This record gives sequence, structure tokens and C-alpha cells, in this order.
Amino acid sequence: MIARLRRALRWQALPLLAGFAIVSLIIGGRAILAETQIADRDASLEAIEAQQTLASLLSLAQDAETGQRGYLLTGEKNYLLPYQHAVEALPALLKRADEMFPAGSDRAQQVVGIKDALARKQAELAETIRLYDTGNTAKALDIVRGGRGKLDMDQIRANIDAIRRIDGASLAARGERMEQIEGWLRAGSFAALLGILLLGIFTIRQSSRRFREVAAAQEALSAKNAALLNEIETREQAESQLRQVQKMEAVGQLTGGIAHDFNNMLAVITSAMNLAQRKLSRGEHDVQSFVEAAADAAARAANLTARLLAFSRQQPLAPQIVDANRLVTGMSDLLRRTLGHAVEIETVLAGGLWKTHADPSQVENAIINLAVNARDAMNEKGRLTIETANCHLDEAYAAAHPEVKAGQYVMVAVTDTGAGMSSDIMGKAFEPFFTTKPAAKGTGLGLSQVFGFVKQSGGHVKIYSEPGEGTTIKIYLPRFTGSEEAATPARASGRSDVPATETVLLVEDDARVRASTAGTLLELGYTVIEAAGGDEALRKLGENAAIALMLTDIVMPGMNGRQLAEQARKNFRSVKVVFMTGFTRNAVVHNGVLDHDVHFIAKPFTLEQLAAKLRDALAD
Repeated sequence: MIARLRRALRWQALPLLAGFAIVSLIIGGRAILAETQIADRDASLEAIEAQQTLASLLSLAQDAETGQRGYLLTGEKNYLLPYQHAVEALPALLKRADEMFPAGSDRAQQVVGIKDALARKQAELAETIRLYDTGNTAKALDIVRGGRGKLDMDQIRANIDAIRRIDGASLAARGERMEQIEGWLRAGSFAALLGILLLGIFTIRQSSRRFREVAAAQEALSAKNAALLNEIETREQAESQLRQVQKMEAVGQLTGGIAHDFNNMLAVITSAMNLAQRKLSRGEHDVQSFVEAAADAAARAANLTARLLAFSRQQPLAPQIVDANRLVTGMSDLLRRTLGHAVEIETVLAGGLWKTHADPSQVENAIINLAVNARDAMNEKGRLTIETANCHLDEAYAAAHPEVKAGQYVMVAVTDTGAGMSSDIMGKAFEPFFTTKPAAKGTGLGLSQVFGFVKQSGGHVKIYSEPGEGTTIKIYLPRFTGSEEAATPARASGRSDVPATETVLLVEDDARVRASTAGTLLELGYTVIEAAGGDEALRKLGENAAIALMLTDIVMPGMNGRQLAEQARKNFRSVKVVFMTGFTRNAVVHNGVLDHDVHFIAKPFTLEQLAAKLRDALAD
């Protein structure tokens, strides 16, 4: 009896044991399949992350190329910020790519191709920037035009596309495998329902819910990945087209304006010199009007060059502690003479105005330029208001204007009651040679010169205007927070009408410039000793103890003017030095500021300007 009972219990236990065995098998099989599914999901996420890393590599390479193009076009260091950021960020991304695509993987070869192309691209960018910085602009542009950089970028894109295709195929395979796993799990759940109904229902519900979530997540990830790839491609095309259009527009406007204005001035000079030559050849000497016309055209050409240097932030500045209230007050007579009696001038000067550190002559020029533009906008009749104030540009303003550094500023505003500007005109107002004035009424360089000076001084300029409501242009110059001790008063310039008796060593590598400058010095009464370079100049200094002053060009082959001056002062302490050049960078001007205690005269200069500068230097 007991034996039968035991046998019955064993038979009754068999279905239960079978059920538990089935459940155990289902649970074990489900665990294995779930781990496979998790591994597939992680692999999918890694593939997406890898594609994002590659997209970041491509974006950084494009940013570096954009920065290099902007710098080669304009010479402005700010354009190199994307390039410098890319150079700093690329090593970390390349290291991450090596981790994602280890040697021996199916994508390692493409990664090697990307790294090689990136290395070549970086070397090209660095070389062109180095050549540009050393003054070899033509060679730098030849490298750019050579197309090697484009081939490297095309190779980077091609390798990235190859990896995307490999990852896409892998994702598709994983998707199919996950669908198969999902089917197997459903079949197992129905089999469990036949054995243990309640357990089967629970298992099916849980499994179905989880698999639907995973499938939805996989679908969402796939959709986002496709959208990301499409957005990257669209953005690349749009940015490339926009950069090309903007570059060509800027270059075309700048070169066209320069060619137009310089050709007009050269036409006057050429015509005047030809007429003077013909009259002199006939024995006629009434050529004064032609000489004056040529000199006026040359002066206007020099002024145009100075304005272009101001716009490109390359002009040499001599900053001082400036009280804007005192400066504006001192300009009142000049402004009234310039603007005429029909323009009513009003000044609103803030009490307790902070000091700023800027070139006072350039601040005056900026105010005059703004006032003249305002007069023209009012058709020479209206009210002009010049206002000063202490201002704080906060972080929110700086965030909305990326070129602005938050902080305290001295504000000078010029407001007119003229016709105002539309938003389109305001967007172009600071571009060189852009003007709304009729032909022969303006060069389009006034506001661009103001813009360049303010930016070079670390400031900010902003236009507020509406059609029919007048215009306000605000200049923000950084507040000076150092010692406000009075600057040393400038010495009275030596009288240029006093006969010169000193001996001057003229150092100039261009023979024609040297000859004309020597003639000017002789006309002023100086004894002139000429040298074509630094070594010759040092030798003649040693041979002629009577040399009191050295007038030297800065940009010369071999030893430049700054190096020559340092060596001359070391060996001949009593010699005075005056530098001259048409353009200089990092010789006697650093960060746009003229070095302390440097006597400098910009080419071209008049006889009177040279006479005054030499007397100042000799009196020092």
C-alpha cells in the first residue's frame, strides 16, 4: 500500500517535475537569449558612439581648415581660435578612436586611413600658417590651391563612410538576430503555457513588454542615427557653400574698393607728372599746380592705406590714459568747424567718468568720423549729440555678442537726427568700401576705420538705428583700472625751421626709397651717410663717430631694423634711432601697441613730418 502510494506520488510528481524542468529550461534559455540581446544593444550603442566620434573628428578637421582659411584671408588671429581648438581636441578623439577600433578589427584599416589623412591635413594647415606668419603668403596660398588638403578631407570622409557602411550592416544583422530571439522567446512562452498556464502567462507578458521596449529603443536609435547623418551632411554642404560665398564677396568688395580708389589716385599722380614733364621739357616752369595735385593724391593714397590698416587692426597705436570728457570738450571747436553752423552740437558728459587706455588721436579720429557720417545722414542740418557714460557689459550681453568680453567700459555715443538705417545696412555698415552715399561723396572707410581701432583697443562698437528715427553709434573702450598718475607731458617738438647740422645714417634696402629719403634729408640740411643693410650700417657707425642719429627701415632682409637698433645701441650708446616703415608686425609694434620710448614714422611721410620727427628724436 505504502509502495503504491509512493509510486502514485512519484507519477504525480512527474508532471510537476517536468513543468519545473520546462520552466527551468525556458528561464535558462531566456537568460542566455537576453544576454545576447543586451550584448547586441551595447554593441549598437558602441557603434553609434563610434560614428559620433568620427563625426566629431571630421567636424574638428573642418573647423581647423575654416580657421586657417579665415586667417590666410584676413590675417586676424581670432580666426585661428577654431584651428587651435581643433589641434587641442584631436589627440583625445584619436585616442578614443583607437580604443573603439583596436588593431585587427574590421574597421581598423579605415581608422588608420583617417589618422594618416588627418596628420597630413594638420601638417598642411600648420605649414601654411607658419609661411603666412613669416610673410611668405604666396607660398602658403599655393599650398592651399594645390588641392592636397581637399584630397585628405575627401579621404577622411570616404573612410568614415566605409565605417558607417560596416556599422550599418552590423546593426542590420543584430536587428535580424534580435527579431529571431524575440520569436524564440514567444514560442518558449507558449510552450510554458501548455505546461504551467499561470507561469507561462506571466512569463509571456513580461517578455513581450521588455522586448517591445527594446525594439522601440532600437528603432528610435536607428532613426536618430539616420537623422544625425543626414544633418551632418546637409550642414557640411551648407557651411561649405556659405563660406565660399562670404569669402568671395569679402575679397571682391575689398579688392574692388582698393583698386578703384588707388587707380583714381594713381591716375591723378600719373597725369600730373606727365604734364609737368612735358612743360619742363618745353622750358616752362609753371608746374606748381601739377606737383600739388600729385602730392595731394599721394597723401590721399597714404590715408587710404592707413584706414585699411586700421580696419585690419594692424595700425601702430600709442595708447595713453584718456579722459573722454576732457577729450570731447577739447574737440568742440574742431567739430563746429567740420560740421558747419547748420548742425546743432550737444554734449552730455557723465560725472565721475572712468578713464580709459587708448590712443587719444585715434579716439578723436573715431569721433570725427562718426560726426561727419552723422552730418551727411542729416543732409548737413540737424542735431548731433555726443554722450559719455560709465557702462558695464554683463555676462548676458557678452553671451549674445561672442566678440565682447564682459566688464566695465567707458562709453562714447554719437547720436544724429538723420534718416536712420535699415537692418540690412546696419549689418554691412562696418564693411570696408561699403557706403550709401552718392559717388564721390564718401569712400566707405570711415566706419570700418572706427571698427578696426575699437577692436584693436579691446573695445566694442554697436549701432542702434531705425529708418526715419536717426542713428546712435556707441563706442565702448575698456576701463583703465591702473594708477591714474598724470602722464609725463610731451616735450615741445624741436623747431623744424632751425637749420640742421647733424649727421644722419640712413639705412634702407630699397635703392629708390633710399635715394629719395636721402634727398629729403639733404634738403633739411643734414649730412647723410647711406647704408643698404644692417651689416653695412654697423660698419659705418664704427667708421663715423659724428653720426648723431640713425634713420632705419624696419623690414629688411637679413638683419631687420629692430635688431640693427639693438646692436647699434649696444656698441654706440649715444646714437639716436628713428624707425620708418610702411607696415610692421612684432618689430616695434606688439599687439597693435607701439613699444615704449620708440620713435617711429610711417611711410609715406612729408618733408615737414620727417623734420619734426628727427628734431623730436634728437632732443630726446
